[in-house]
Amino acid sequence: MSMDVDSDAPISIAPSQGINGAAATIFCCDCGAPIDGTTAIDAKCYDCFKLTKDISQGIQREATLHFCRDCDRWLQPPTSWVNAQPESRELLALCLKKLSLNRTRIIDASFIWTEPHSRRVRVKLVVQAAVADDRVMQQALEVVYVVAYQQCPECAKSYTANVWRASVQVRQKVLHKRTFLYLEQLILKHGAHRDTINIKEAKDGIDFFFSARNQAEKFVDFLNSVVPVRVKKSQELISQDAHTAKKSYKFTFSVELIPICKDDLVALPIPLAKQIGNISPLAICYRIGTAINVLDPNTLQTADISGPVYWRAPFVSLADAQDLVEFIVMDCEPVGPTKGKWVLGETQLARATDLGVNDKTYFARTHLGGLLHAGDSVMGYMLTGTNFNNPNFEAIEESHTYSSRIPDVVIVKKYYPNRRRNRKRQWKVKRMAKDEGELLPKKADQDRMDREFEQFLQDIEEDEEFRQGVQLYKQPARKKQADEMSVATTDDDGDDGADLPQVDMNELLEDFDELTMEEQ
Repeated sequence: MSMDVDSDAPISIAPSQGINGAAATIFCCDCGAPIDGTTAIDAKCYDCFKLTKDISQGIQREATLHFCRDCDRWLQPPTSWVNAQPESRELLALCLKKLSLNRTRIIDASFIWTEPHSRRVRVKLVVQAAVADDRVMQQALEVVYVVAYQQCPECAKSYTANVWRASVQVRQKVLHKRTFLYLEQLILKHGAHRDTINIKEAKDGIDFFFSARNQAEKFVDFLNSVVPVRVKKSQELISQDAHTAKKSYKFTFSVELIPICKDDLVALPIPLAKQIGNISPLAICYRIGTAINVLDPNTLQTADISGPVYWRAPFVSLADAQDLVEFIVMDCEPVGPTKGKWVLGETQLARATDLGVNDKTYFARTHLGGLLHAGDSVMGYMLTGTNFNNPNFEAIEESHTYSSRIPDVVIVKKYYPNRRRNRKRQWKVKRMAKDEGELLPKKADQDRMDREFEQFLQDIEEDEEFRQGVQLYKQPARKKQADEMSVATTDDDGDDGADLPQVDMNELLEDFDELTMEEQ
């Protein structure tokens, strides 16, 4: 921004002898130097005129800048707050707008270095003004700005209760928080929570509070773009001015997530199953994105159910991840059809709790034919001998077309029983800072939440596609205490540790929030 301009060498208003051939006709009235009277102003030479004429008169030498220490923003009068780095173009423009120039023009402006803790901003200016009909003059001056601390309205609201203007209530009527954990990572990845003034834990969901209505609408649009939701809007009148008819409202957006989660077993309404490609009504939800993605493990057929289609004929899951049962693969044989990473296979299973008790086995077709081998463990849903209070499943049982296709077991995913729980990982995920309020979890609820979070971390390890929406960070190395004993430990995973799904270290990001001056 700075230009190399010599403020002491302005456009000359003194007679230039020897160039135009003009001879001195008078003496300067102050110093007596010979000058050309036809070009002199007030019968003075340039040096004397510069001492007596001050074109910067009226430009203040001191001003005040207001700075918010919470959000690092500067006040741009009258009410705007802008982001500006120290000695940046934005800050220089903000400083110049505080000056009244009085028919002078700024030729150059630059910062003068000051101590960062001095709370002073010094700016050097070079101004230019007309002193005669065809003569101009330049002059340098220094302006000092005092940095005064002032809290912006947004930060002031964040420290005060009940000052929000719009809230978004996100709810999902399920017994677990797996979808919320994934949605939390999507919000953190895209920074959608940046404008919130408070985030509070609520029953069956989370409440997001905003200081403006448009911020809440922007957040609702983000939720619509990542998961199928249903939105309802309401408003409450806070105050009304009888003289100006000006009203103040609080807006509330109720966002309901679909009650279907990844790895759930769903029984589709038969008309809907025929509408989306004549897929089998008994399917697995293998992904929740902008639509519900379901898979028929018997044929590898997939289908998508968009949000509007779902809400026209809503249904609930037949069984969720809490109903999964562990099975042991006795035999697995791929039968040929493949689709992407899935290979259709026929398996013979035995329930893990039946080993050593009876020799009862079950036959099932699975989409994991290329991944399973004899002796592996899988998690699936036991349909034989299980009663479901679901009208869609009852319709499937009564149907002549689909009743004979109901399998004994539906395999969902491979299970690794030798994996240690709560083992130390080389990576981590970030969590949002939420206000739990009065909903402090009990010990039983806290244990359930820990199990769900551990299951969420395992899903990240096992599914690369699921991992795309999550930002993983490197786990910082724990510093050993001075009096800590070194104890040799063995890996409990044994020889099977190489078969466990792992996260590639190249996918991890550096967590700069935890870096300090002492870390290398």
